[in-house]
Amino acid sequence: MPRTRLILVLAVPLGLLLVALVASMAMASRAGAYDYVIRFDLPSATAPVDLPRIDGPADASRPLVVIDAGHGGFDPGAGQGALKEKTVALEIALAIRQRLLDAGGIRVALTRDTDRFIALPDRPDMARRLNADLFVSIHADSADGDSARGASVYVLSEKGSSEAAERFAARENGAGKVNGVALSQANANVGAILLDLSQRGAQGRSAQAASLLLRELGDAHIGMHRDQPQTAALAVLKAPDIPSILFETGYINNPADVQVLGSRAGQQQLADAAAKAIRAFFARNAGA
Repeated sequence: MPRTRLILVLAVPLGLLLVALVASMAMASRAGAYDYVIRFDLPSATAPVDLPRIDGPADASRPLVVIDAGHGGFDPGAGQGALKEKTVALEIALAIRQRLLDAGGIRVALTRDTDRFIALPDRPDMARRLNADLFVSIHADSADGDSARGASVYVLSEKGSSEAAERFAARENGAGKVNGVALSQANANVGAILLDLSQRGAQGRSAQAASLLLRELGDAHIGMHRDQPQTAALAVLKAPDIPSILFETGYINNPADVQVLGSRAGQQQLADAAAKAIRAFFARNAGA
């Protein structure tokens, strides 16, 4: 009897140990079924973003405007309740594109036509890579309090233009080109002159585009915060060889402006003014 009890005492732990061992082997076998690694290449942080499609005439000689809907994706921009700047900017940009395409004769590209994030430097870079004739960035302003209201139009300031030109020259000279013109080491002075002329021309046409947009806004009786072009060192305008403007469509935290920015009718009114200004700009610069 004592021997039988001893065998039972020893057998139980051994049995439990055996069960634990079998279970451990089974679990290891099951885990091994998922023991694999997926490898894939991530794009380089310095790789340029994909270029958007160009809508409109297939004729490459037709003028091209790149319309940039500000913010997007995880960057909502300014906001008032459910109304977000990124949504307002995209809806107005889409409306401008449709107005221009309906009238014909102008090619149009959007930096984004969905709710996605694009880094600031990539936006004007798209316009440069597409060899655009005009770059228009759409935004909605915001300010402390709700007394500020109305639309504004910005161009690149002289200081911002100088800073942009330095980076532009370094990049283009490194590639052996300035404004698309191939250069050699022997004519660096010519490159500097070409850059200066390109920059001056773009700045002058930027101011012209801004004035035309303000004129159309006034004719449409759209409230304006400033009735003259404003200047600022805005990163999204820093393509010194392309006429570029930033259209602040109104103050998203002003109740009166919200009625315009948040309504289809108001967005269409802003889009109509912008489309008319763009057409007038290209008409004035035809053959330039």
